[in-house]
Parts: sequence; C-alpha cells; structure tokens
Amino acid sequence: MKLPDKQATLRVIAMPSDTNSAGDVFGGWIMSQVDLAGSILAHQVADGRVATVAVESFIFLEPIFVGDVVSCFAKLHKTGTTSLTINIDVFAERDHSRFACVKVTEAKLTYVAIDKNRKPRKVPPT
Repeated sequence: MKLPDKQATLRVIAMPSDTNSAGDVFGGWIMSQVDLAGSILAHQVADGRVATVAVESFIFLEPIFVGDVVSCFAKLHKTGTTSLTINIDVFAERDHSRFACVKVTEAKLTYVAIDKNRKPRKVPPT
C-alpha cells in the first residue's frame, strides 16, 4: 500500500516516549494526533477557533510502532450551522519507506466553531 496521493494534514514520527509500559504506541497518543489533524482542517474551514465536541467513531486497524512515520489525512465530511464533521485516515510508513505503508486508524470527529467568548458561531459557507 502507498500513501494517498494528496497532502497530509499532519505528519509525525512515533517516538519511544509515546509508548506504554509494554513498549507499544498507545491509543491515546494516536487519538491526540487525529484530533490535532481534524482541528487543523476544521479551523481552516471555520475560519477561526474550533472545539472538539464529539468523537463519532474511532477504529484502530493496525498497531503503530516506534519509528513509524504517521500521516493523518483529514477530509471534510459535512458542515452544519455551527459544526463540522471531519473524517481522518491515518497511515504508518514503516522502515522509513513510502513503500512499506499500512492504514492504521480511521476516525470521524465533530468540531464546533466558537467565538472569542467560547460560544458557538456560524460556520462560513464553503
């Protein structure tokens, strides 16, 4: 498998500090990366501050290993009056090779656009 032919929203290397006591990269770390990637796109689409309000789905397909280059690809799923739902697909490149690549996670998160008082605001038309 190869990476999708589009620009990743976020790329990061899994480090030893991202592991649990058994030496495996723990799910909370990848959940954090997914939330960051989703919020980058949500912020762009909402043209300003957003807050995560729901995790609709989170599926761990394969483990992530120390040294994997993790790429998160975010795509707008839908917009509401104040909310945005983002799909995020996550791939791991193994052995520093774009040819040793595996899809490791897929998720759907919802964000709400907020104003300077942290109150919901309308999402601009896309």
